[in-house]
Amino acid sequence: MIRIVLAEDQRMMLGALGSLLDLEEDMEVVGKASNGEEAIELVEKLQPDICIMDIEMPLKSGLDAAEILKEKPCKIIILTTFARSGYFERARKAGVSGYLLKDSPSEDLATSIRTIMDGRRIYAPELVDLAYGDENPLTERESQVMELIAEGRSTKEIAKELFITTGTVRNYISTILDKLEVGNRIEAISRFKEKGWFK
Repeated sequence: MIRIVLAEDQRMMLGALGSLLDLEEDMEVVGKASNGEEAIELVEKLQPDICIMDIEMPLKSGLDAAEILKEKPCKIIILTTFARSGYFERARKAGVSGYLLKDSPSEDLATSIRTIMDGRRIYAPELVDLAYGDENPLTERESQVMELIAEGRSTKEIAKELFITTGTVRNYISTILDKLEVGNRIEAISRFKEKGWFK
């Protein structure tokens, strides 16, 4: 019997997923969590074979939880509506066994669970295209400036930290905005984050 913990903050989705998987003869849902922290507690307490998690949940996201549970024998499947390369990159680094999209047919989920239990990994095809289509367009130095912008540093502070003039920093910032195709620093941070390019 494949023992499963589900983590999903939408109650209806959590109930539906649970009922669906309980219909499978070789699967049993042993625990349900509505946030990432509960998911971690349940995995540690119940020692399931698989934990299926959404990404955007309260307290801890599915990706935060996956990173914490990385060393556990329990296999992690991310089940989300978000096909974002940044999320996918983080999930891969956290060693998840599967990254599936919620709009896949429901029978695909049970098949994927069995395949993952056999030691294989399954990623939604859309994500593989995304992951290889998006390279960070910024140079090493521009990325450094971007990291400092994200920390909320002013132009003056960035100049001091990198031993360059404020004029040079302004040039870097304008190049960064151009390359990321955004209008200001806030949009640049959110685009950079969404793509998973922060180290």
